[in-house]
Amino acid sequence: MERLDQPAAAVRIDGARLWDSLMKLAQIGATEKGGVCRLALTDLDRQGRDLFVTWAKEIGCTVRIDAIGNIFARRAGRNDALPPVMTGSHIDTQPTGGKFDGNYGVLAGLEVLRTLNDNHIVTQAPLEVAVWTNEEGSRFVPVMMGSGVYAGAFTLEHALAQKDRDGVSVAEALGGIGYAGKSSAVGKTGDVGAYFEAHIEQGPVLEAHGKTIGVVQGALGQRWYDVTITGMEAHAGPTPMELRRDALLAAAQLIQAVNRIACEHAPHARGTVGWVDNYPNSRNVIPGRVKLSVDLRAADDATLDALNAKLRAECTALSAKGIDVAIEQVVYFPPQPFAPELVDAIRTGAQTLGYSSMDAISGAGHDAVYLARVAPTAMIFVPCKDGISHNEIEDADPAHLEAGCNVLLQAMLQRAGGAA
Repeated sequence: MERLDQPAAAVRIDGARLWDSLMKLAQIGATEKGGVCRLALTDLDRQGRDLFVTWAKEIGCTVRIDAIGNIFARRAGRNDALPPVMTGSHIDTQPTGGKFDGNYGVLAGLEVLRTLNDNHIVTQAPLEVAVWTNEEGSRFVPVMMGSGVYAGAFTLEHALAQKDRDGVSVAEALGGIGYAGKSSAVGKTGDVGAYFEAHIEQGPVLEAHGKTIGVVQGALGQRWYDVTITGMEAHAGPTPMELRRDALLAAAQLIQAVNRIACEHAPHARGTVGWVDNYPNSRNVIPGRVKLSVDLRAADDATLDALNAKLRAECTALSAKGIDVAIEQVVYFPPQPFAPELVDAIRTGAQTLGYSSMDAISGAGHDAVYLARVAPTAMIFVPCKDGISHNEIEDADPAHLEAGCNVLLQAMLQRAGGAA
């Protein structure tokens, strides 16, 4: 890549314009509590997509849509034969979502392109902003569907066949909103020169440390389990404590164990039981069966394997006490480190621009996790108020959003090669 000259390196985005775009997009599906409900492939999603496409075309981008509905807005470079430097995220939300999750990454990318136009900067490689389909997974599963199909994590045919609660398939929904593209939905290694994703942190770490930029090293690997604990329901009065086979008591012990196991592998291990179903769930009946979920996460496979072994050992120990414990792993996402050279570009950009920063790890899944399978990838985090996300009260400081977008601009210019 050619070295940036001073004018390109000194350019800054328009923070007020970025904020205005975020607020305009947030009006589509706005909720009474100040959040957004814009589920994937609904008419509201169509309106959000249409707005993005309109904005992209207004600044001279060409727009293409692939077979899973991913949108790519392309700004030409001096050498369009080079693989594009890409950024992006998603605009679908949770049912009680916020204004910034995903939306910030898309509109930060758009603001980068607008800023380059304002300053008459041409990059060597083309630039693209991607809007990935159904990242949230609120209406259709699997989550991160568009980026997952693009990266080959699952097939296009599988994704198109998935149905929502009303029996509507992804293929039908895409056709219904006019975003069933014809081009291939699968990217190949080398198709993308680099991928950057700017995102609110969705956690409290940056805010707690008073840092503006999170330099994301990678994403935690995940193992999800369904656990069924079977004892024997019995009358709460006549059954002595020592003769009970209380499935809920065993579940409580396992829940405590999940928390302990994760704490033993600090700082990046996570252990969560987020769903519990107790049967028969009657006030005066000893529980006979409990079903629960377990979510284990870690930054590397060795730690994730250790968490898995300890969880299974706890289940075996409970079974030895006369309680039947069945455990089934239902999800595995391997830990995903990000490209060191892109991570360094983000760190250098923050330092050059004078923003405080710290290394961070992504505990959540993002489209970047799948893009990292086919392209050098990195993420930029900015704080969100009180670490709250997937919530209508999700909030972020405009100055932090502007800072993250400025870092994104510099990182993309470094990778794409810019000239004034």
